[in-house]
Amino acid sequence: MSADEQIFHVSNSMELFGRLIANHPEFWRKVGNLETRLLADQLENRELKSPVYVTGLARSGSTILLETLAQIPGVISHRYKDFPPVYTPYWWNWFMNQAGAGASKPQERAHRDGIMVTPDSPEAIEEVIWMGAFNHLHNPAVSNALTAESANAEFDRFYQEHLKKLLLSRGGSRYLSKGNYLVTRLQYILNMLPDARFVIPVRHPFGHIASLMKQHDLFSRGQQNNLRAREHLKRVGHLEFGLDREPINTGDNSTTQSILKLWDSGEEVRGWARYWNQVYGFLVDQMMENPLVGNASKIIRFEDLCATPADTIRAMLSHCDYRADTDFISSVAAGIHAPSYYKSKFTAQDEAIILEETSSAREKLGYTS
Repeated sequence: MSADEQIFHVSNSMELFGRLIANHPEFWRKVGNLETRLLADQLENRELKSPVYVTGLARSGSTILLETLAQIPGVISHRYKDFPPVYTPYWWNWFMNQAGAGASKPQERAHRDGIMVTPDSPEAIEEVIWMGAFNHLHNPAVSNALTAESANAEFDRFYQEHLKKLLLSRGGSRYLSKGNYLVTRLQYILNMLPDARFVIPVRHPFGHIASLMKQHDLFSRGQQNNLRAREHLKRVGHLEFGLDREPINTGDNSTTQSILKLWDSGEEVRGWARYWNQVYGFLVDQMMENPLVGNASKIIRFEDLCATPADTIRAMLSHCDYRADTDFISSVAAGIHAPSYYKSKFTAQDEAIILEETSSAREKLGYTS
């Protein structure tokens, strides 16, 4: 097994347990409902106050923002160790506490981007629950967007009870989530949780697309001759990169199909640029056309985060109605800097293609060049 394939190692137990749960979502929802009924008294008066969702394309700085927000007292998020048994957060948390697993040594995550994680690190896990209820969310042939009209009362109830159980199991008061695919579900979430807040990280397309392409190449190499890794990433809903890459269809079928054709023909730069424009154009248009989405959303530019981290973090915390002192903000800001582990290798022609394809959304986001 190559060094690239080793970073996507999936243990026998993870493979078995993950497949058992992913292949039977209806059964596990029933188990989750049983857990809820047995916890009814403890959940009765628990509120879901202003949950926060970090969402945007991958490689936009979303993990840095997630880890920053997760440090606020009372804020609870899903963690790496919550997969595979996502549907029963209270029982699984109890089991893990009883097992008494010791602290794990931080390791660089598979992305090889310098971010160190442990099983207790916050991570995008709730996608498993969404996929179990809506089977079209990763199908690029149809719109993946969920709006208020997509309402599913059974899912809404299960989802909100799930979040309450997660808060109960870890003694938290505010829920925090990260999910790239949530970009097409802002209206749905607000219909379900009217006081939700959205943090939308974005990055200049030059740096953003370079990072996306680097990750896609890494994941593709790591998945060669590694079917288990590919199946694992499908189960957790991580299809941003690699051999099973699927673009988010924001509702524009023609553009999505053109992106797939560009990628299939090897036009990676133009394909990623068109995808960037589609996703962020969709987000900005939603914010402009729907006042509820606009008021609930805060765009965080990666360049601002790196150049003026303290001010950017302070503005983000204010939007989320989080309280943090100056020492905390200064401490977090001191560790934020522009990435230095790779450099863009775009040619002048590549950059011209990117500027052409991203002009619409780029200008709306304040990137004039």
